[in-house]
Amino acid sequence: MNNTTHSVKAKEIEKKWYIIDAANKPLGRVASEAAKLLKGKHKPTYSTHLDCGDYVIIINSDKAVLTGNKLNNKVYRHHTGYIGGLKEVSYKDMMANQSDKAFLLAVKGMLPKNTLGRAMLTKLRVFKGEEHNHEAQKPEKWEF
Repeated sequence: MNNTTHSVKAKEIEKKWYIIDAANKPLGRVASEAAKLLKGKHKPTYSTHLDCGDYVIIINSDKAVLTGNKLNNKVYRHHTGYIGGLKEVSYKDMMANQSDKAFLLAVKGMLPKNTLGRAMLTKLRVFKGEEHNHEAQKPEKWEF
């Protein structure tokens, strides 16, 4: 009897394409589901040290909702690196002008902060409207 655990190899990983519709869904719920798919945690072959996740397409990012009073109170901050270079953008403005960037930042915060996490983030595509240019990959609809 063989009592060894099978560890999946990088060549054995099969990557699929999934599409998530963010219309009328909370931004955080959609982002956490996308992060789960990008990591590959939905697969039985999940391994922490390999990028075994799938490709994710998020559509209708401009129709996503923020629960509570986050739309008015939440602020995205970043620093340019120069003196007095703190930049602030309210989420109301970000969702109106750059809803795709809001999703990208939300998912980025849920992925590992290392080379593997940055590689996972390259498999995310976010579109403001219903249209996307990945029909050739035959993405499957992901319901949660």
